[in-house]
Amino acid sequence: MNSEPSSTFLSYIDLESINIIDSSISKNKYVPIDLSVTNLDLELLNVDCYKSWDNYIKNYLENNNAEVAFGGYLEKRNLYNRSNYFNNTEVDKQRNIHLGIDLWVNAGTKVLAAFDGEIHSFNNNTNHGDYGPTIILKHTIYGVVFHTLYGHLSTDSLNKLKIGDKVKQGETIAHIGIPEVNGEYASHLHFQVINDMQGNQGDYPGVSSAADIIFYKNNCPNPNIMLGLDVNKKVVKRALEKELNL
Repeated sequence: MNSEPSSTFLSYIDLESINIIDSSISKNKYVPIDLSVTNLDLELLNVDCYKSWDNYIKNYLENNNAEVAFGGYLEKRNLYNRSNYFNNTEVDKQRNIHLGIDLWVNAGTKVLAAFDGEIHSFNNNTNHGDYGPTIILKHTIYGVVFHTLYGHLSTDSLNKLKIGDKVKQGETIAHIGIPEVNGEYASHLHFQVINDMQGNQGDYPGVSSAADIIFYKNNCPNPNIMLGLDVNKKVVKRALEKELNL
């Protein structure tokens, strides 16, 4: 995501106006959640059963008086161990480092375009533990080209889509899917920022191995920064500038 140094792109990004799920849900109702290997509570969870995940998320939201639980960028997780799609006999090649952020919220919740753009591609990715229905948007803002990926959608979200269709920031582009169609996870949105799609269509790795993390960290900037979910906005702006090499 390189361009000539410019403040215009940074000024375009209004941290308070960017929503990727139903904008009627106040960000005051968002709460961070830790699903990493360091969360010992998860050792008691049956990761093969989405109902266990669903109950865990619902209880977490209720206990925190929240409607959305978010987090996971570069988080090392054990929950992918259930799927051969992520596993590898070589430890450093096992894919368990999350490259986007997850927003855990009810199925059927509206999913919104983060920025003006167009449909880059879409697909129903049906591997065990995969995204399920997925939409990828392409954005060009003041000469900066990048992509945003929205995974774990409803199957209806892919109906009538056409590559190249234009979308507006804040426009409803999809709805969050039920666990049975979104990889057998509790209902949530996987959101990821991608510089170079590397020729991929309708899919892009959302989880990295330790062996590949340097590349993917550079190609997939921190989505929390763009969404303004960090508390200190000055720190957010400086971090955004660093991530985008501006």
